[in-house]
Amino acid sequence: MELHLILFFMICVAIAAIQMQDLISAVISLSAVGLGLCLAFLLLKAPNLAITQLVVEILCVVILIRATIKKDLPLVRDGRWFFNTAAAFLFIGFFLFFAYSALRELPAFGAPLMRVSEWYLTEASSRTGATNIVTAITLNFRSLDALIEASLLFAGIVGVLAIVRKKGKVNEE
Repeated sequence: MELHLILFFMICVAIAAIQMQDLISAVISLSAVGLGLCLAFLLLKAPNLAITQLVVEILCVVILIRATIKKDLPLVRDGRWFFNTAAAFLFIGFFLFFAYSALRELPAFGAPLMRVSEWYLTEASSRTGATNIVTAITLNFRSLDALIEASLLFAGIVGVLAIVRKKGKVNEE
């Protein structure tokens, strides 16, 4: 049921982002979609995807706000700063509430939730010969996943550098 509510919230906020007249509000509404996706990953017991989604979402929002702040400032010109401040505090409050709810639901440290994680804890070192369970899981069982995550992070860094770079001088010779 919670997943359905989060998906409904994501659809509503995405439609609101499309209907927004100014770009800054659309970027912030779009970031709420990413936050909803992060919460959905937490509900689906995929914390690594939730953390990656949250980090990528924060980077994308910062880049999009930086790209649109000079082009679109109607909220500042119209004097609606009270609405912006109230909406920001409301968003922070919801985020802190959901973060507290998610952290409260985490199991005790070392208590596996599923049989797969229990197998990883008991058999990973002996099957791979690695001295560390994290190394055994990351490099042997999830190496393709780690390679794809590293590629995505690299592509994100290249994208950030491409957007924030300064334009070079034109040689007029």
